[in-house]
Amino acid sequence: MALQIQDNAGILEINGNLTLENAKSLKNFFEALLMQSSFIIVSLNKVVEMDKSSFDTLIQLYKIALAKNKVFYIVSDKNKKITKLFQTQKLNYMLQNRAA
Repeated sequence: MALQIQDNAGILEINGNLTLENAKSLKNFFEALLMQSSFIIVSLNKVVEMDKSSFDTLIQLYKIALAKNKVFYIVSDKNKKITKLFQTQKLNYMLQNRAA
């Protein structure tokens, strides 16, 4: 499944597989967005699969946003597989239960 990012009322919904093949595109997209915006909400609820490289990319983006005093919410309240991945890595504090 191809990766898609859709703006749904200010929440950027990622649909599809987050894999090594699209980790760089994901990083480029959000780095450019961080230059323009101070508040980003990313939903992982429709992510089918996420590999380690994409997970690491997302964590890196989160840390970049914090370093630049930007808000970067990650929402995954409906995707138990992704939530478990964050919990396994002891990074579940990064997840928001729902969009602000």
